[in-house]
Amino acid sequence: MRSVPLRPTRLVRRASMLMMACASLAVLSAGAARAERLAFVLNSADATISEFDIDTHQEIRRVSVLREPHHTAPTPDGKYLLVGDTAGNMLFFLDAVTGERVKQIPVADPYQLQFSPDGRFFTVAGLARNQVDIYDAADYHLLHRIHVDAMPSHMNYAPDSSVVYVSLQDTGKLTAIETATGNVLWTSDVGSTPAGVLWHNGQILVGVMGTSYVAALDPTDGHIARKIEMAPGPHNLFVSPDQKRLYVTCRASGIIERLDWDTLNVVQSYHVAGGPDDIVFAPDGKMWATLRWRQHVAIIDPTSGEVTDTIRTGRSPHGIWLNTNQPLLHLSLADRPALPTP
Repeated sequence: MRSVPLRPTRLVRRASMLMMACASLAVLSAGAARAERLAFVLNSADATISEFDIDTHQEIRRVSVLREPHHTAPTPDGKYLLVGDTAGNMLFFLDAVTGERVKQIPVADPYQLQFSPDGRFFTVAGLARNQVDIYDAADYHLLHRIHVDAMPSHMNYAPDSSVVYVSLQDTGKLTAIETATGNVLWTSDVGSTPAGVLWHNGQILVGVMGTSYVAALDPTDGHIARKIEMAPGPHNLFVSPDQKRLYVTCRASGIIERLDWDTLNVVQSYHVAGGPDDIVFAPDGKMWATLRWRQHVAIIDPTSGEVTDTIRTGRSPHGIWLNTNQPLLHLSLADRPALPTP
């Protein structure tokens, strides 16, 4: 009698598929556990955070948040990366090493966020609510709420943490707020649609998106000492890890400008299409720039200006952070204080 091979039942086939899926998830989880050099990219229009292996450029996982993540802030002790979900009114804590979501706390409109250099204060710019909130960084209880006019966007602190400077996009101003009291010290006109703010060598630099210049202000009274001409639409400002180079993303014109550290003159222009927004620096010296309008991150050689690779992300990638970075690169070397002891 001839034997007839048995056909697998539908139940057996489903069980096999389930086992293979579980095995794939196990491999992915193991890869995520092994990858300790992570890049975090906030996909503002997807309500997700993409996490990439810095060395392979492979996406390891995509973490869901609530509605609209924009910017990040590493905690002074380096344990967590904070992600602000603006429309979700929530602050997410991610493990800075593993990338796992640890906890979340309600915070009103956390569009832009930053810790003070001394680690005592945590300031949030509420772009949609026209408010700046200063929290105690130890337990995140609210110390001061300052109502501003209007659309607080980006910020930076004085090196001694006594003042936080906040750009007001809708009214073309920069305001100086005393962190201890919440008092507004001065407000200065800087030009149409200001954004990025950076303390550099005793002055405040502001990217003024509706113009073709970065404004350099005196921090004592806010008067403009100089306008640094460059490509249209200067958006945000960044310091290289060696503290020798300044970069400005001119998002609207698709250009990144490199400025001379001392003279602040433009010395090199990188053409990067797709709306370069935020920049971080990898251990190999390459720049990683989010491209808001292309759903990619561009990897850029800072010497030649060549885009050596692009990595696909979610929609409208905005904030970016690498866990190989120092927490306080927003300050220049001469101004930068010692990091708080964990």
